[in-house]
Parts: sequence; C-alpha cells; structure tokens
Amino acid sequence: MRILQLHCDSIEYTPTKKEIKSAEEIEPKKISIEEVVVCFTAIEEGDDSDTAKNAIIDIQKSMKQIGCNKLLLYPYAHLSSNLASPGTGLKILKEMQESCTGIDAMRAPFGWTKAFSIQVKGHPLAESSKVFSKDSIKEKTSTALESESKIKSYWYIMTPDGKMEEIEKFNFSNHKQLEIFAKYESAKKRSVDEPPPHINLMKKLAIADYEPASDPGNMRFYPNGRLIKSQIEQYVTDKVHDYGGVEVETPIMYDSHHPSMESYFNRFPARQYSIDSEGRHLFLRFSACFGQFLMASDFQLSYKNLPYKLYELTRYSFRREQSGELVGLRRLRAFTMPDCHAFCKDMSQAIDEFRKRFDLSREVLSGLGIEENDYETGIRFTEDFYNKNKELIKQLVSKVGKPVLVEMWKEQFFYFVMKWEFNFVDNLGKASALSTDQIDVENAKRYGITFTDEKNKQQHPIILHNSPSGAVERVIYALLEKFAKQIKDGKRPQFPLWLAPTQVRVIPLKNDFLEFSNDLASKLTKQNIRVDIDDRNDTISKRIRDAEKEWISYVLVIGEKEVKSTSLSVRDRTTGDVRQLSVEDFVKEIHDAISGKPISKLNSPILLSRRPQIMV
Repeated sequence: MRILQLHCDSIEYTPTKKEIKSAEEIEPKKISIEEVVVCFTAIEEGDDSDTAKNAIIDIQKSMKQIGCNKLLLYPYAHLSSNLASPGTGLKILKEMQESCTGIDAMRAPFGWTKAFSIQVKGHPLAESSKVFSKDSIKEKTSTALESESKIKSYWYIMTPDGKMEEIEKFNFSNHKQLEIFAKYESAKKRSVDEPPPHINLMKKLAIADYEPASDPGNMRFYPNGRLIKSQIEQYVTDKVHDYGGVEVETPIMYDSHHPSMESYFNRFPARQYSIDSEGRHLFLRFSACFGQFLMASDFQLSYKNLPYKLYELTRYSFRREQSGELVGLRRLRAFTMPDCHAFCKDMSQAIDEFRKRFDLSREVLSGLGIEENDYETGIRFTEDFYNKNKELIKQLVSKVGKPVLVEMWKEQFFYFVMKWEFNFVDNLGKASALSTDQIDVENAKRYGITFTDEKNKQQHPIILHNSPSGAVERVIYALLEKFAKQIKDGKRPQFPLWLAPTQVRVIPLKNDFLEFSNDLASKLTKQNIRVDIDDRNDTISKRIRDAEKEWISYVLVIGEKEVKSTSLSVRDRTTGDVRQLSVEDFVKEIHDAISGKPISKLNSPILLSRRPQIMV
C-alpha cells in the first residue's frame, strides 16, 4: 500500500465519469471539505486487512500529532504500477474507513475519474509519503517524526578560548548580534511581520522581483540581477575548482520510491515539490546530494582517490517553504546552490578536509563582500562527537575569533554528527544560513557508496556536505541588507566593483561629444571593463543623479576639456571626489580592484537610450 498524506486547509472534488466497470454506484456531485487530512491511496497486490489496520493506526497517530480529526481516503491508482484487483482495492479501503476510531473518516468514490483542487498547509509535517505491507510498516515520515520528537537540544555559547557556557548565563552585552541570532534559533520563528529593506533595493536597482505568474518563492531576475548572479556563480565555482572540486551535473527530479530515496525520507522529512508522471511519484530535488550520491555509487573508488570532491552548481534546487517565510530573496522555493561533497576514507581524513573547507568558506564570503563581522557562527554536534573531537571544535571557534552559538544533541538524529554554518542577521533580526558544512556518517551506506581500502576490503566513506557561499540568491539578499544598514547609518553603499552591473558610465555633455564617448567606451570595453553611455536628452545634473541612484562606481563626464585632454575627469562614488587620471592609470585602478574575480561583459545595451524602462 502506498499513501501520499497531506494536511490540507481544504479539498474540493467532483466525480466526472466511471473509470472502471466495477466503479461504485454513486450520484456524482461536488464535495468540499475543510481542515482535513487527505490520504491519496493505492492498494497493491498482497495488501490485506492487516495492512489496512497498520496503515490506519499510523495515519491516526500522525493526525493526533498535528491536531486534525477529519480524514479523507482518496483512491489514487497513480501511486503504484503493482495494483491489487479492483475488488480487493475497494474492500481494503472500506476496511480502512471502518477501522477509524474517534475521527470523522470519509472516503472518495472508488473507480471514478475525479476533478479536484486542493490547498495543502505549509508546516513541516503537512506532507508525507508512506509505504505499508503485511509484515511491517515502512513509512517515510512518521519514524523520523517520532525520533525527532525525542531529540533534545542543549544550547551554549563557546568563546574563542574554548570555554562553553549555558546560553542563559552568557553576557551578551558586547555581542548583540549573536544574541539576536541565538534568540532567533531557539524561537524557530521563520515568518516575517514586515518587508525587509532589501526588497525595496532589489526593485530599485532592477535586480529582481516577484513573478506573479509563478509559484511564490520563484523570482524573476532582470539583466542587472542576472549579471550579479552569474558573477557570484562563477566566482564560487572557480574557488571550488581551485580547492579540487570536480564539476558534474545531475537531474533535478527523482523517483521518491527509489530504495535510497525511501530510506532517506524514512529518516528525514522534507518539504518537496511532487510530480506524478507515468505512474511514478517524483519529487524535485532540494539539494545536489541525491544526484551526486547516486553517481558516486557507480564509481570504483580506491582509498588512493580519496578525498574525492564532487561539485555542482544547482540551478535550481527546490523546497516548499511556508508562504509566510517567502519574503524577497531571503528564503525561496527555487534557488541556486553551490554544493560540494567530499568523500573521505575515515574520520581523520574527514576532519582534515573539514578544516580546509571551513577556511575556504570564510575566504569565499570575504571575496563576495560579506566580512566576518557581518555574520554569526553556529556549530552543532552530538555529545559523543564533541567528547571525541573537542580540539577540532575549539580550533574552529578560535579561527572565528568571537563567541559562537553551540547546539549539542545527546543522541544522533540527523545523518550528520557535526555541522557549522555562517548566519547573516538582517535588519529585522532574522538569521539566514550562508556557508555550511556537515560530517555525514549515514548516506554512503544508504546509497551504496564504497571504496577499496589498504587491505583490499570494501568500506563506506564519510561524506562532507559543503556550500562555500550558501544559496546565490541569499548572498545577494545579505549584500542588499548590508547596504540597507549602511544607508540607514548615513553611508554610501556600493557593490564590490567586480559585481557592479555597470562599472563605468560615460556621460557626454552634448551630442557633439558622443563619438569621442563611443571611442572611449570601446577602449575600456576591450580592457574587460563594463561601461555604458548615457546618451539621453536630459540635463547633465539629472544624468549624474541617475548614475548615483544606480550606484555606478565611476562616472566620466565628457566635455570640450576632456576631449582635448590626455586625462579623464573621474567621479569616484567611493570617495565622492573628482580626480584627474590618464586612461592607463584609470584602467589599472579598475583592474587592481577586480583582480582575481570573474569577468563578464555588460548585460544591457551600451546606450541608455536603447534600454526599456523597467517598471517596479
């Protein structure tokens, strides 16, 4: 028996026609039900009364946990290609309904094609997929939920000297941002009560906006935003390549009934997008783990190959976040995630690699313009791992150089025994993880990943899960939130020059100087500098103001003096000054500022008069 269980605000269905000869005799009419658990159910060969009882026991247990007392059993043959006979299917569905106690149990008609609409709730327990048989209950979520309910977290603050203090006793007077992060983590309130300031900036700077024709949490990126994203993607990818990552590409959807997937969801519930196709129940990936692990399971690995590092820039990963959490670029349902897994021969090698990736991630964030004082560190581990690896944890905290939040579990629940993450705290006091890494001790066995050790025996590697930057969209969110704070403090914000959509704007005083401006722009473009020309028929003061509003780093006003001179009048946004520089010195200054960073061409027409106005 296969069941897709959904906790719903409402479902509405209408039987339209008989699909099989033995369909139940009913009078077709529209049915509407609110506040209900809907179980889409496929009865398979071998299912019997015991299967029905086991299923209902489990369903009622989970319904009690979420506080719902209405159940709709909805026959849904598309969940399986191994269906029982129609007679058996109907008999078992009736037995399931009759086995219910203390709840309002309903059943959609068997053997009919039905039109339906459904509104699923957004909480973490709202969606689960389960498999039942005569001999055992193999379900994908309730085991995980039962285990999760027993896990207990202990919260501490660890200082750079390695001392741990209970969070309630720590003096946060000199660490206000850490205090905000600690309270946010313990409260687990992810929804927002007002729009964060980066939303206004992402629209004002024509970076991104909501897409009303798509699912919430799927954004549109304008030319400026696409260029910024592309630069970040290339920068992180280059850094991972330098580290030794081997780039691959994997599918975005997987069969939820693949043995490895069933085992995974049996332990770890997740909010995923689901797709039914040709009798198979697929889900859209929420990380690159699935594809990389399945790929690695086909490799013949030797201990000499390890650590082996697979990398993918997932465009996109998907996660059905709750609607109240979907605000701007902070938390999305479709996001771009750089994902690097390292397969290590033992814990000693994994810890050595773990240290390298910690340094890599700090370097990546700094290169993106997110410095150490912009984020707080969270480190999480089991008590057993901490007792065996205190020095590792102390070394990481010492590198951070300021107190960090610690969460310790008495027992292992997750597939990892330790993880850390760098968390950006925004202007509304919300924390969002950027870089992260995990020490995974389970998934190699789950996916059948092995290597041959020094004694020619097969072993399962330890897997590290690292995103050096976190989601690319979230990096942009963090930068914009940082800039919003600078504006509030009376400072002039500016993208790092290598990320600026336009690095130089040329403004001819009048059309007589347009030819010279074009020649100058061409010279700068050949030097891999993104330059455009404001040739619009506006006053010079308005065009300079517009360049200020767009945060253009350098503005070159071209008049009679500049045409006849060998130097340029350079308006520098950073200092607010106008400096005289030769073309050669100006180019060198820009090249020095963007050294070691990716290079992209301008992503818009070079003449502003050729660009459409984006209405935001």
